[in-house]
Amino acid sequence: MEASQWPELAEEWQAAGQAWADWWLRTAPGASADAALPGSFADIGLALPATPAAWIPPDVLTDLTQRYQQRFEGLWSRIALGDGTAPVPEAKGDRRFATKAWRDQPYFELLKDAYLLYSDYVRELTDLAQADPDTKKKLTFVADQYINAIAPSNFLATNPDALQLALESGGASIAQGASNLIADAQRGRIAMTDESAFEVGRNLATTPGSVVFRNELIELIQYAPTTPSVFRRPLLIVPPCINKYYILDLRPENSFVRYAVGEGHTVFMISWRNIPAELGNLNWDDYIERGTLAAIDLVREIASSKTINALGFCVGGTLLAGALAVLAARRTPHVASATFLATMLDFSDPGAIGVYISRDSLAAREPALIGGARIRGSELASAFASLRPNELVWNYVVGNYLKGQTPPAFDLLYWNGDSANLPGPMYFFYVRNMYLDNRLREPGALTMCGQAIDLGRISMPAYVFATHDDHIVPWRSAYKTTGLLGGDLTFVLGASGHIAGVVNPPAKRRRNFWTNELLTDDADDWLVRAEEHPGSWWPHWSAWLSDHGGSRRSAPARPGNDAHRPLAPAPGTYVSEHVA
Repeated sequence: MEASQWPELAEEWQAAGQAWADWWLRTAPGASADAALPGSFADIGLALPATPAAWIPPDVLTDLTQRYQQRFEGLWSRIALGDGTAPVPEAKGDRRFATKAWRDQPYFELLKDAYLLYSDYVRELTDLAQADPDTKKKLTFVADQYINAIAPSNFLATNPDALQLALESGGASIAQGASNLIADAQRGRIAMTDESAFEVGRNLATTPGSVVFRNELIELIQYAPTTPSVFRRPLLIVPPCINKYYILDLRPENSFVRYAVGEGHTVFMISWRNIPAELGNLNWDDYIERGTLAAIDLVREIASSKTINALGFCVGGTLLAGALAVLAARRTPHVASATFLATMLDFSDPGAIGVYISRDSLAAREPALIGGARIRGSELASAFASLRPNELVWNYVVGNYLKGQTPPAFDLLYWNGDSANLPGPMYFFYVRNMYLDNRLREPGALTMCGQAIDLGRISMPAYVFATHDDHIVPWRSAYKTTGLLGGDLTFVLGASGHIAGVVNPPAKRRRNFWTNELLTDDADDWLVRAEEHPGSWWPHWSAWLSDHGGSRRSAPARPGNDAHRPLAPAPGTYVSEHVA
């Protein structure tokens, strides 16, 4: 291959990259049919000009362009003439260009370095753009999506590893990749794990238990005890409703439920319904009254306990807080302690997911949502994946399609793909009142189940847990919960992200967590003074919860009671419903 052909090939690669970027936007949740980068990104309510350059003063743009022209000329000189100019540095942790071919073969080195240099250029354009903070945040997100989409590693013709594999396999990898693409298109999502390796009830969600109640929205699971005696006060877990509950009951070795049962708690779990079309009109109050509050009453009745302990995870924690505020307004103190895992109650900084939240986009969908249109679980899954596109999108595009590989078996990613639908009215209330208006934190600003909501009246002890690298619920946002609730609060910060930081069993002795009994007004000040502990946060939480478990009594001999007999063995039926 002649060096004179390289610019032409690079130009073709860049055009192909633009096509991939267009495809990504057309398939992104809610994207308009004519979406194209960097022209518009309708789903996040941001109408961009033709290029980010239109937002930059002309003299600043001229200086930037000239500077990068010189850098591109230096890159060409290094590749074509070998003048010794240093390679373009890769971002720390970027594994896309790890193999030697990207550095040892001039063609691929040119593509890599030209791409990295162009990425720097786009990022600087974005940084220099003059816009309000919210627009700037969304503009940065769009630019990152574009940059990640056009990486040469994403295309067969410009990925040396995929090409080498195609040669070695006699084209079999390409054929298998096409087969994988067809299979993923049929399922409507990219496979992130070997889905044949898992089955709910066989090797996931296997903690023994029974469904002791079922209505059209929830199944309530009671887990079988494994200790001779149990705490008198039972534990109810309210999981997120946008995924299946078994994130907290994966395999035996990393099941939070199994751990809590082993610590002597009588554990109950809500299993939310994957909403079918006929339930599309359910609203936020239904999730509070017929979901969380109904479960609280049932657990109290079945366990013969006036009060219970409750735990909410992510949006399950938001629902739990709403239910606790309703109970406080009704003067019915049925919950003795509350645990909030990776939960937001103050939405002033919603994190990366905020780029998808805008008044214009919600208003455009309001008639359909209020009318009962459902939010598909696949929509939400795609949105969350796009927040980490290289790890959760393009990594699998390359592996599944370009290389024809089956991704390794990983229980967390299997769960991640097992999403659930939400009813439109419930979703609309949640997004408008929490994410957009941030009204949950304001006393009396919201009404739920006929009661004015005041989080300050939630007066029981609470354990608030956040994770340091959470991109769904930023830990500093979770920390703000300590200023909203009225009881004795304990805040704990774990390492890692939204899921891996929570699902961190003690036996693996991984990661770490921080504690500090002094709750300051500033989250960073709290962390500076915090004590770091190695390993899992689970034992720390267990010790805290044991103080609120009450006395011990003999473990129940059978699940349910005379009024609520077992309906089915765990994991129940709702968790396995696959609703279009």
